[in-house]
Amino acid sequence: MNEPTSNPGPTSLMHQLMMLIGLCIANWLAMMLIHELGHILGALVTGGQVNQLIWHPLVLSRTDVLPNPSPLIVVWAGPLLGVILPIIITALTRWLYRPACYIAVFFTGFCLLANGLYLGLGWIDQIGDAGTMQTHGTPIWIMICFGLLCIPSGLYLWHRVSQQVGLSRTKHARVQPTHARLVLIIALVCLAVGLVVGNHG
Repeated sequence: MNEPTSNPGPTSLMHQLMMLIGLCIANWLAMMLIHELGHILGALVTGGQVNQLIWHPLVLSRTDVLPNPSPLIVVWAGPLLGVILPIIITALTRWLYRPACYIAVFFTGFCLLANGLYLGLGWIDQIGDAGTMQTHGTPIWIMICFGLLCIPSGLYLWHRVSQQVGLSRTKHARVQPTHARLVLIIALVCLAVGLVVGNHG
C-alpha cells in the first residue's frame, strides 16, 4: 500500500502532539462504536433483540442482547466488522480524498490492533467477547490466529504512516499542521458528544 508522501518539512512538537492526541481520542471512540455496530447488526440479522448499547468515553463499550438466539454470530460480528469496516473506509478515502488517506490507514491499524489484542490475549482471562466466545464453543486457537493476523497487520500500517501522524521522532515527523488541527477539533467534538449523550450504563 503506497500512501501519498507529502513533505511539509520538519514538524513542530505542538502539531505532533495535536495529531497524536486527536487520533487517540477519535480512534478510540470510533473503534468502540464500529465494534458495537457489528454486535448490533449480528443481533438484528439473527433475530436477537438489542436491549442496551453502552458507549461512553470513560467506559468500555458493550452491547446487551436478549434474547440472543445466535450468540456466536453476534459476538464474532463485533470484531469482524471492527476490522473490515475500517479497511473499507480506507479504500474509500484513497478514492475520495487521497491526501488524508494516511489518517484512515492509521485508524485501520488502530482497529486491527485493538480487536486483535482483545481476542488474541483476551482468552487468557476470558474477558468480554473472548469469554463469550469460549463459553459458546470457539476454540482458543481461532482467537489466537485472529490476533496473530490482526496485530502484525496493524503494526505494519502504523509503521507505513508513522512520519505523517507524528509517531516518529520530531525531526523525522512530517505532520500536516492543517490536518493536525482538524483531527484534534474532530476528536474534541466526538469527546464532547460522547460525554453528553453517551450511555455509560
